[in-house]
Amino acid sequence: MEKRIGTISIVINDVSAAKHVNEIFSLYADCILARQGLPLHDKGLHIITLIVEATTDRINSLNGKLGRVPNVEVKTIVSKATIG
Repeated sequence: MEKRIGTISIVINDVSAAKHVNEIFSLYADCILARQGLPLHDKGLHIITLIVEATTDRINSLNGKLGRVPNVEVKTIVSKATIG
């Protein structure tokens, strides 16, 4: 299957969800190219941005697992261009 590059933006509204989110990241480590986190402790938020390279099915699977974690919001953008 053809791969695509995408970005996944994650907002964690409760720090207790962070452990579960990190466990999911470990399951998809093979497709995560980069990760940037911004803890906003004074606002009670934690923002994480991922750059991913995978098939659309795998990206959607990661997005779905993250979206099912309570107190976590997820948005994904995937490029239209495919990668060999």
